[in-house]
Amino acid sequence: MKLSAIWDSFVAVMRKEFVHVRRDRATLMAALSIPLFQLILFGFLDQTVRHVPTVVVDQDRTSASRELVEQLEATETFHVVLVTSDPSEARERIIQGRAKVGVVVPPQFGAARVGAAPGKHASMLVLIDGSDSVVSSQALAAVNGLAAKLNLEAVSERIGSAAEPVIDARPLILFNPSGRTANYIIPGLVAVLLQIVATLLTAVAIVREREKGTLEQLLVTPVHPLGLMLGKLVPYLLLGMGEMTLILLAMRFAFSVPIRGNLVFLFAMAVVYLFALLSLGLFVSTRAKTQAQAQQMSQLFILPSIFLSGYIFPVSGLPWPLYALGRILPATHMVEIMRGVVLRGAGLMDLLPNVLALMALSAALLGLSVRQFQKVTA
Repeated sequence: MKLSAIWDSFVAVMRKEFVHVRRDRATLMAALSIPLFQLILFGFLDQTVRHVPTVVVDQDRTSASRELVEQLEATETFHVVLVTSDPSEARERIIQGRAKVGVVVPPQFGAARVGAAPGKHASMLVLIDGSDSVVSSQALAAVNGLAAKLNLEAVSERIGSAAEPVIDARPLILFNPSGRTANYIIPGLVAVLLQIVATLLTAVAIVREREKGTLEQLLVTPVHPLGLMLGKLVPYLLLGMGEMTLILLAMRFAFSVPIRGNLVFLFAMAVVYLFALLSLGLFVSTRAKTQAQAQQMSQLFILPSIFLSGYIFPVSGLPWPLYALGRILPATHMVEIMRGVVLRGAGLMDLLPNVLALMALSAALLGLSVRQFQKVTA
């Protein structure tokens, strides 16, 4: 009789929990989609760096230099986006984030390569963006590998000859020559930390009003939906700015990460970024029924922002659907802005595509949250 009572209680509670899980769609979606998303990401993610945007400064303009460009492309590590004769073009493009590698081919490169310039090496200067450790390390390995391959081919073609041309690759790691982990981890981490805090805080803003029964009181007052949303955003915006100030102070003085760019520009971009995050949190808040559900739903946006923004994995290794998804996430553009300003000293015009994308996403998310709130309260 006792076992029967235990069994009946077990079955009744189990049925109740199954009904609860079925009705709580947000929790069910989080439980199923987060592991599935991670499986797809780690299953298809290729951490081998390919098609790194590369600028070639060709000051030789010979068949040898043109052949070098083809050999760089043939490695599949480099993708030559521009061939120019202006040495400053390579560094400018790297600062802007439009290129990760710059190869400078000096005059007399072709003559030295075929041995027509005795005593000279066929040297090339390779500028590598050190603000992304994964890209810089693999690009460096690819350059050294290509130089070694060409040297072996040159020696094998002239066995016993007194003139043995040598190709000398001289890599120069920009912005983080010592390869300090903190220099490229912490600037991107700022964007990720702001994402977590800002989204989670605002994700429960409207839900909390609903659970306390004060949402109805707000609705009967003559408050404009946009004014209500902005009123909800500003306190968390100020909190986020305070948090960013503390993180930047810790980054500069505790971890000795230099800030090479303009702080006023950086904080202005942080305001735009926080507006996007807070608007996203409010959108989640208007969709959720409980605070726990709101926190679970916000996780669906936080995880892709960490994995698809280029903070952990190079975006060149992402399948194109995940790459496209990453481009519509605010964190992707803020990570690039943080690394550009802090490490490369980039300014507004250098990062204009990321700035415009972040502003457009901020405006779109704010409009979306206002529209959803109007639907909820209609």
